[in-house]
Amino acid sequence: MTTVSAYDQTRIITTLDHPLALEVVLLKRTYVLPWSQFLYAEGGNDEIRLTFSTHDVLVKGSNLDSLMVTIAANGIARLEEPTRPERILAGTDPFIREISVLKIDENLA
Repeated sequence: MTTVSAYDQTRIITTLDHPLALEVVLLKRTYVLPWSQFLYAEGGNDEIRLTFSTHDVLVKGSNLDSLMVTIAANGIARLEEPTRPERILAGTDPFIREISVLKIDENLA
């Protein structure tokens, strides 16, 4: 498994293997979403939405478009929301400012 450097504030763990699940670590809660339930991803430079059968994961930040290739290969094992002081440390690498996880309401589908 490869991880980002200690100086990289993206809080993204990538791997060459195909992990079985995506761990989404928020400040007050952690979600583990199986890649077998992954439907699609969309987005661009400042926002990416990952849709699973039961939850939507919305990632906001900067330089996120380069993550789409890794997401397409199911190569992300963990996304971690930064603490408040880390949210202002943006650079040229992908940088996560905010992550939200929303449960999909079956009644609306």
